Amino acid sequence: MLHSRLSGLAHPEMPQVRAKIAEVFQDRCQTAFQSFGETASAAMQAWSEAAAPPQNALDLWRDVSSYWIDFNQRSVLFWDTLRQRGNNWLEHEKEGKPPLLHFDWEVVADAREFERPANYALVRIVPPPGTRIDPNKRPFVIIDPRAGHGPGIGGFKQDSEVGVAMEAGHPVYFVIFFPEPMPGQTLADVSRAETKFLQIVRARHPETHKPVVVGNCQGGWAAMLAGALDPDLPGPIVINGAPMSYWAGNDGENPMRYAGGILGGSWPALLASDLGGGLFDGAYLVDNFEYLNPANTFFGKYYTLFSKIDTEPERFLEFERWWGGFFLMARDEIKWIVENLFVGNKLASGQAEWSEGRTYDLRDIKSPIILFASLGDNITPPQQAFNWVADLYPTTEALKANGQVIVGLMHENVGHLGIFVSGRIAKREHAQIVDLIDYIETLPPGLYGMQIEDVRADGHLQYDIILRERRVEDLQALQKYHRKDEVPFEAVTQASQMNSSLYEQLVHPLIAPMVSPAAAQLARRMHPLRVQRWALSDLNPFLAPLAPWAEFAKAGRAPRQETGPSAAWEHWLATMTSASWDLFRDLRDASVEAVFFSTYAPLSIAEAEAAPALLPAKESLRASKSVQEALSHIDEGGRMEAIVRMALLLRKIGPEQRRLSTIKQVRELVGHDVGLLAIPEDEARKVIRTQSHIVDYEPERALTGLTKLLRRADDRKSALAIFDNVATRIEMTPGQRALLEEFRQRLGGEDRTRARAAVPPRPQERENRRRSRSDARARARQ
Repeated sequence: MLHSRLSGLAHPEMPQVRAKIAEVFQDRCQTAFQSFGETASAAMQAWSEAAAPPQNALDLWRDVSSYWIDFNQRSVLFWDTLRQRGNNWLEHEKEGKPPLLHFDWEVVADAREFERPANYALVRIVPPPGTRIDPNKRPFVIIDPRAGHGPGIGGFKQDSEVGVAMEAGHPVYFVIFFPEPMPGQTLADVSRAETKFLQIVRARHPETHKPVVVGNCQGGWAAMLAGALDPDLPGPIVINGAPMSYWAGNDGENPMRYAGGILGGSWPALLASDLGGGLFDGAYLVDNFEYLNPANTFFGKYYTLFSKIDTEPERFLEFERWWGGFFLMARDEIKWIVENLFVGNKLASGQAEWSEGRTYDLRDIKSPIILFASLGDNITPPQQAFNWVADLYPTTEALKANGQVIVGLMHENVGHLGIFVSGRIAKREHAQIVDLIDYIETLPPGLYGMQIEDVRADGHLQYDIILRERRVEDLQALQKYHRKDEVPFEAVTQASQMNSSLYEQLVHPLIAPMVSPAAAQLARRMHPLRVQRWALSDLNPFLAPLAPWAEFAKAGRAPRQETGPSAAWEHWLATMTSASWDLFRDLRDASVEAVFFSTYAPLSIAEAEAAPALLPAKESLRASKSVQEALSHIDEGGRMEAIVRMALLLRKIGPEQRRLSTIKQVRELVGHDVGLLAIPEDEARKVIRTQSHIVDYEPERALTGLTKLLRRADDRKSALAIFDNVATRIEMTPGQRALLEEFRQRLGGEDRTRARAAVPPRPQERENRRRSRSDARARARQ
């Protein structure tokens, strides 16, 4: 391995590689300056249009004086809002940083009391007055991210994941966690605790379907770990903005993925844990998020507050209360996360161990999975949310052979936090996900794209879901370089292992004994993110006059100065300040990216030239255990299996997209007649999975074998009646109608034969029917 990396340094293509890195760097710098120039020009144009010169000195005096009064009042109210933020932070710390849920809750199970304790608890969300919960509906279990902040983001407001699930009548449970980990706590202990929570929820709702598990951001991979640890526990799994494939992304768009390489791997997290007395401070993770957008961190959010001081403080204080709640992790936890996920990217490859010699295998998960990501998310870009699918299942056939159903939903522009906290997203995307849950388990294995369509009905805005079957190979469209730019991250992993080994042997034994718990706590108090809160609070005696001044400013509040030369000057200055920070960010990210690839690309050039792994052929997948087991039962089953097979054959030659409204209509018509709704969901999914394999790999035998499944005349008659009923209500393609006619020919019996013999078809009609049946059979074989 070392020889191959060193040989890469002298590789004949190295000059071209370095030249390409330099070229990309120059292009990005040029683009950054060009963007800054365009913003500056637009700002100057807006200023010149808005700042019309005053007619006389009196107009100038009025503009300046009124603006100055407004400016000073806003300044007092602005600093008083920051004082309130500090007081809220102190109060939250004093209360022990409880979950910031909008809803009342009660503790169901406390994992701190488990045999292997963890600082987690399961709570039941108490429905607000007027909210009616249907005891027959499956429960929801929402897992919030433990990524520096405290729990509550999934139920931050009424219009949230918690709110839309309860509005649909589902019981809702929430997984919270406490500020400090239990002594010796590991990530495996957390996974065990969460699987125990799912067991408890199932025991509390024995008459309903398995619980839906919703994971937000890092709570998403936590949900997947729990599902892999005990696949029989969860129902559908929904992961929102969850990073699963950490190396993925595109240059110029996702700078956070380079952090591990620039810092040399996992050793900084170990150092931070040792300086924290064995605890990792979540404020460091929040720093990473703020690092991405310095314009907003250092100016944007404060100027928004300042410019909208009459309406913005409530929203600002509510969000900052959550944003400033920094939680801790155990050293072993953050070490596992960084080495296996952030740097190692081992989860999708099945190399992430939860105990010695035992790894999480995501292919063990049999529950349907819904992925929600956004193109506007620069913390968890869509590549990180989706690429693990292609890592586990290199082809669509491999995904289907494993019997997995994965539905992907992509938003165009919402940011990372907007996925969880936006009320608009909750009422549209999350509400439709909840609506889909009851029907997703009837989908045959495959990858589906989910699209939400706005529908106007009786003057009201409603939504419909469109599902289109996709191919795993289509995920390459998210990548600029077909994932070749991920190869250098292999070198980062090797460097990280070496650096962390040296740190553990040489540095850790010296630093760890020197840091007392009191010193570690003091160091956490002095973190800049905490200082900016407690320093601007009532603890600061110099801020004592702020409260009465703010009351005085509110009492005499002048109208907001929106026009005139002075206001135009303020808008120009704000625009240029943000643009300057954006220029700094773009130049910084371009430099970091260039340094990363200049450092690690030469070390990984040998791997980049390695032959790509051969994709499994369909014939080899046919030999897989699940497919062979399904094909061995091709002539076994009864009426329910036959109806499912007929539906899958019709679907195979039907339109590419399916509407949820149509699926609902079909269930209304014939759902209870099929029999799937009367059996447990695991058995129903197994029936669908088995028949799907049969239809995919042996379509002709699937068609001819229907007579063996429907041996009784009344079963054949009722099966045909079901599809005749659907055909009269649901629009079918000509191919589907021809195949339905083929079903009638094979299953119609003697009565239908005599009826047809009484009125013989014309020669042309016979020929048309023959061609239609032939075309339908041919398409079914494809």
